[in-house]
This record gives sequence, structure tokens and C-alpha cells, in this order.
Amino acid sequence: MRILVATDAWHPQVNGVVRTLTMMAEAAGTFGVEVSFLTPETFHTFGMPSYRDLRVAIPRRRQIARMIEAAKPDNIHIATEGPIGFAARAYCRRRNIPFTTSFHTRFPEYISARFPIPEAWVWAGLRWFHGASSAVMAATPALATELRDRGFKNVVLWPRGVDGHLFRPRDVDLGYAKPVYLSVGRVAVEKNLEAFLALDLPGTKVVVGDGPARSELQAKYPNAVFLGSLQGEELARVYSGADVFVFPSKTDTYGLVLLEALASGVPVAALPVTGPKDVIGTAPVGVLSDDLQGACLQALKIDRQACLDFAANHTWEASARAFVGNITSARAAVTLRMSSPAKAGDPVDTSAAFKP
Repeated sequence: MRILVATDAWHPQVNGVVRTLTMMAEAAGTFGVEVSFLTPETFHTFGMPSYRDLRVAIPRRRQIARMIEAAKPDNIHIATEGPIGFAARAYCRRRNIPFTTSFHTRFPEYISARFPIPEAWVWAGLRWFHGASSAVMAATPALATELRDRGFKNVVLWPRGVDGHLFRPRDVDLGYAKPVYLSVGRVAVEKNLEAFLALDLPGTKVVVGDGPARSELQAKYPNAVFLGSLQGEELARVYSGADVFVFPSKTDTYGLVLLEALASGVPVAALPVTGPKDVIGTAPVGVLSDDLQGACLQALKIDRQACLDFAANHTWEASARAFVGNITSARAAVTLRMSSPAKAGDPVDTSAAFKP
């Protein structure tokens, strides 16, 4: 099977969407599924207002069509609601080609945090975008339920995984006063990072990541350590040197960093919101509380082995198999719908519905 994924989020961006797609594709290859990508790399781009380091592609309709047709995919998946996602959606709609989508980012909250645009308007646009999808993939049961409650159709689950080879316990001393409280992610207003930085905690607060709010927060909280964007072994070592992972975000649909921390043997302190509630639930690997300071202090007492045992059950292979399974099920459902009007015994050729 060949799957083409259209995504506006891609390298050099460092975020959960990019990590999810790349790790899923690598894992899918181990059981014979070829995943290729339609990304901003081949298009002109511009920096988003208020977020200049996030580049947005300017795709052309004919160029998108040529690239999709050259890939010869059996299935098309649209991962993001950006220019590339819209162009791929339009291509599929013009040719009556079924496609699947995934919901990664809570754009209504993100956009409303920056611009005076009602969240209801953004949700309406997202319902329209995903409305033509034969399956809308959500990372957690709570997110899936919310999307259904908001009028989204064909919502299915696509859980995430963690790279246990990279993110694992290491004997690391970061050289900061302990305990070390770590936060990893985009340094932007929607991540609610100031709720963490303003806490009165013993030891050291460490922030890994970059973004438009970094300079302001770094100036306001000079006692915190800002390490910038880290990847690979560098990032894994910082995880291992932390005592508690702090996740103050209220808007993430999942939070891959939660699994990365747990796979490193680091307990979690977070708010009781979608994302942490679904990833951690009632497992004894984190403390979810509206009192984030109290959660940080209580998390210090959590057994690190429990964190490791929990993370071991979340693999990228399982995530990739769920992704491919969703596409296979959606394809079968579309085929059934197309064949149902036919008379009994009449042959039905549905291949054109899946081949660009």
C-alpha cells in the first residue's frame, strides 16, 4: 500500500505534528506500507504573522496535481488545514477521490489568542474542511468525543507512540540546582508557559523550545533556564536530567512530550485538561491538578519505574498500524457505499475512486 500524506507542518519545524508523521511513516515501513509526503519543501513560503519562524507554503494547483499524480498513491491523507491541505483537498474533491484527514491542532483557541476572531467561526471552517473526509483521525477518546459533539462526522481514533530507543533513562546531571522542573514545547502564548514560569518552586525551571514569546518570557523570568530548540540525543539527555516534567498547556490535543518524558523515567505535572487526561488518566505516573505548583511538588514522589512501565505500552508501530487500519476501514466503507446502488450480480469497479 502507498499512502501520500499532505502536510503543511514539516521540517525544520519541531513540533508534535512533524514528529508524529515522521515516526508513523518509519514504523509503517516495517510492515510493508510506503508513506510519502507532500510538504512545503518544494514551494515558496512566507512567515506567519506573529510567528515569523513558522513558514507557510504557497502551492499552485497544477503543481499539486503533478506531485500527487507522480506519487501514484493508493490513498491520500490530509494532515493539516493549511494551504497544502486545502490544495490537496480541492484536488481530491474535483476528481471525486476519497481521502482521510487528521485533527492535530486546536486552531480555534490558537487563532483567538492572537486575533479578534470568534472561536465559533474557526470551528465552522474546520467542520467544513473535514466534512468531506471519509475518516477524521483524533489522537484521544476525549478529543474524538469533542469533535463529534461539535458536529464532525466519521471520527476515529489514532493513538500516538514514543521512540523508546531514543527516550530512555540516562545518568545525566544537567548542572542545575535540583529538583529540575522541565517543560518542552513551542514557546508561544497558547502553550500557557507563564503558568509554569510564575510558580514558586525550589530548584530550577528549564525550558526547551523556541517561539515568538521566548524573548519576552526570558526577560521576565531571568532565573529560568531557556535552552532553545533541541532534538535527538541532546533533547533526550535533558529529559533524563529532569526530576519532573511540567505541562501547563490547556490547548494541546495530545502532547507527545508527555510520552517522551515518561519514557525517560520522568513523572508529569499537568493541568487536568484534554491531552494529559487522555495520555495519563489515572495511571500513577503523573499528577493532574488545577494547582500546578502542588502537582509539581507531589510529582517528585512518583516512582520513576512506573513511568517507564507505562511508556513501554505506547509504541510507534502500534500507532502506525492504527493509522493504516483507519485508512483501510475508510476505504472499505467508501467501496461499500459506492457498490450498494448496483444491481445484484453487476460488477463494480471502484479503483478509480482511490487512484488519482
